[in-house]
Amino acid sequence: MKLKITDHIINLKPYKSGNMLDKSTSRDDFKKLINLASNENQLGSSPKAKQFIVDALGDISIYPDTASSELVGKLAEHLGKNPSEIICGSGSDSLLAYIVTTFSDRGDEILTAQGTFIGIYTNSNKQGRVVKTVPLIDYKFDLNGIIDAINPNTKIIYLANPNNPTGTMFTHQEFVSFMTKVPDHILVVLDEAYYLYSQDYPDYPSGLSYKYDNMIVLQTLSKSYGLAGLRIGYAVGSSDLIGLLYKVKLPFEPNNLAQKAALGALEDEEFLQRTKVLNDKTLKQMLAKFDELGVKYAPPVANFVMIVFETEEKALNFTAKCLENGVVVRPLASFGIPNGVRISTGTEEQIHYALNVFERALKEI
Repeated sequence: MKLKITDHIINLKPYKSGNMLDKSTSRDDFKKLINLASNENQLGSSPKAKQFIVDALGDISIYPDTASSELVGKLAEHLGKNPSEIICGSGSDSLLAYIVTTFSDRGDEILTAQGTFIGIYTNSNKQGRVVKTVPLIDYKFDLNGIIDAINPNTKIIYLANPNNPTGTMFTHQEFVSFMTKVPDHILVVLDEAYYLYSQDYPDYPSGLSYKYDNMIVLQTLSKSYGLAGLRIGYAVGSSDLIGLLYKVKLPFEPNNLAQKAALGALEDEEFLQRTKVLNDKTLKQMLAKFDELGVKYAPPVANFVMIVFETEEKALNFTAKCLENGVVVRPLASFGIPNGVRISTGTEEQIHYALNVFERALKEI
């Protein structure tokens, strides 16, 4: 190739999702497996969301509303915010890319944890930013360590709460103490992709309850709302910050069907409650089994649990044994935790089968 490609692009590794085994696995074959690797809603999608999609099929020849006006208005009402404080995008990944573009420059540092959402590493690296990481402590964000790592090149701090892939959280007191120490010129991105699963835990610091001029909160409809296949999320911050993001956002995202599905999903409280009840039940079942088997795990407050092995080899062997028996789980080397495996909750039938598979796999390795 004669084209000159910059080093930071050449050195990138393509993102591999939890539901892509290898190129030889067809989508139909994959559907026959129990996928506990992707943190998806195992109940599927809201019936109201599906009906809104059907009703919107006549509009797919029309370009989407560039400002997602109806959805932003609905979100503003739902969240108790001003519409000028909200922007929608094609999932958290899309919004993260816009945030990195807007609030940092080539060579600037993005500060986060070693062992968090892979999207922040990818979106930073592909834009030539420097990713600086601080180790987790007990699989939780070390907020004091992040404060100590701030330097003149730090432009953005990324936090995920609950953290993906560990499922752990930091508390209200820890977060408020942290924010008092962050300089005003540094943007804090608080990713709350799993907040609907964690918001009822004591001391969970719901990002939208705080008012910081240097903070943007990310939330998504992919997880609890069951819209992962449509890719839709939103960011909430001051009108000034959100106004800047609109300058770099691709004009026609999210697409029409995603916007309409989100409107339907936000109206379906019954589906959301069923989702939360199922998650609580199957998560407890998994933790009880792991306690019985003496398996180490990080205390989770989301819709998944990370189990921890002595070595990466054992983690990979466990993953392979599960796959041989039709259960897909997520090894975490690409997240920076090579000896960890993330396991999502599922339906009662899925978890009943999967727990038997886990027990056999653990004995075999």
